[in-house]
Amino acid sequence: MSTARPTLAAADRSVTGKAVSRIRREGRLPAVVFGHGLASTNISVDAHEFDLLRRRIGSNALIDLSIDGTKARPVLVHGVQVHRVTQRPLHADLFLVRMTEELTVDVQLVPTGESEAVKTGGGTLLHQVEHVRIRALPDHLPQSISYDLSVLATFDDVIHVRDLAIPADVTLMTDPDEIVAKVAAPRVEEAVVAAEAPAAAAEPAPAEGNAGA
Repeated sequence: MSTARPTLAAADRSVTGKAVSRIRREGRLPAVVFGHGLASTNISVDAHEFDLLRRRIGSNALIDLSIDGTKARPVLVHGVQVHRVTQRPLHADLFLVRMTEELTVDVQLVPTGESEAVKTGGGTLLHQVEHVRIRALPDHLPQSISYDLSVLATFDDVIHVRDLAIPADVTLMTDPDEIVAKVAAPRVEEAVVAAEAPAAAAEPAPAEGNAGA
């Protein structure tokens, strides 16, 4: 596995609270680094550079972070607060990792291929699980796990978590019996036949006439 990691330069930050709005106006993103008994450190990074980086890498990708030119240390993006309208980052939490200690994270599941039960049977594909929880060393964390929908040939076929191709150096934490995907049969619209009541052949009653003399 390649050891090349994306890099990110940061600067120590003394400004906190509402005053960080000034930092944002200057194109900087306020962030915090924490982890493994390390006191939380307030930093800032280039907002545009960080936004481009998080769009390019996976959620479990390691980043080499250097603060004020110090030796780079590996971090994971633990969380990002974004603007509700523009979706631009407002604040980031960066978790400092130790390369010799395993981490527990969620990994996205990515479907590939096409189900015959959907294509020709008219069924509806149901994704029951979109992430699984795994444990692995930081540089062995998968960015995603793919699974093939072509095995869903009939409405009886099911993909379970145990069917996923989990790397040998990764420990699966999610229940292996959980269903990842299946195909629901199309709902049969029962034709409702309106029961027409037979029209009563009621003959009109003869009009009563006046008795003539």
